[in-house]
Amino acid sequence: MSAHHSLDPAVVRWSVPLDERGDRPVLVLLHGYGSDEHDLFGLVPYLPDAFVVASVRAPLAPPWPMPGASWYPIEGLDGRDPAAVTLAARGVLAWIQDAVGDAPVGLLGFSQGGAVALQTLRVAPDAVSFAVVLAGYVAGGELPGDAVLAERRPPVFWGRGAADDVIPQALVDLTAQWLPAHSELSGRVYPGLTHSISQDELDDVRAFLDARLAEKNAPTAD
Repeated sequence: MSAHHSLDPAVVRWSVPLDERGDRPVLVLLHGYGSDEHDLFGLVPYLPDAFVVASVRAPLAPPWPMPGASWYPIEGLDGRDPAAVTLAARGVLAWIQDAVGDAPVGLLGFSQGGAVALQTLRVAPDAVSFAVVLAGYVAGGELPGDAVLAERRPPVFWGRGAADDVIPQALVDLTAQWLPAHSELSGRVYPGLTHSISQDELDDVRAFLDARLAEKNAPTAD
């Protein structure tokens, strides 16, 4: 059995050509269940130009007749199995190692993609600088990287809608407990927002990403 599900590099959507990327920080977009790499790529105009954006496609196909792709099963007895989320995270990490190199990397995931973003941070705290989680959640269980995150507290933005009835409340409660203990959390609940993304949320994401760029460019003390 493979240690991860491989991502297809041929379908990745990049915001800039290879010869223009240099050592710019990379923001990897992880779409939600039943979607694909084209979905979140529409957010590029709302994101800081300093990032090279890469929108990837999940490696699995959801059950018929659901279109698109999925990171892990959410149906049946094994739905949202933390081991399956870890498998997806390892696939993202393998792609990052192959495609990004030494450039700083942040993750932005929606729903299921948000869960994978957090799991990737947990699996390899040294490989990811920050995470943006939109309508997402943390998988259950403990991972060796959790202790590292509790000490380092990497920046995480978690946005969700007050009217989101897709994510089970138990997972929302778990995430609300886990994130403050393992990250420097910027969180907001948006009144009236369902399982989607709003302009107010995009404005907050932009501010969060601008802050990450400011940290990266800040002069270091001698």
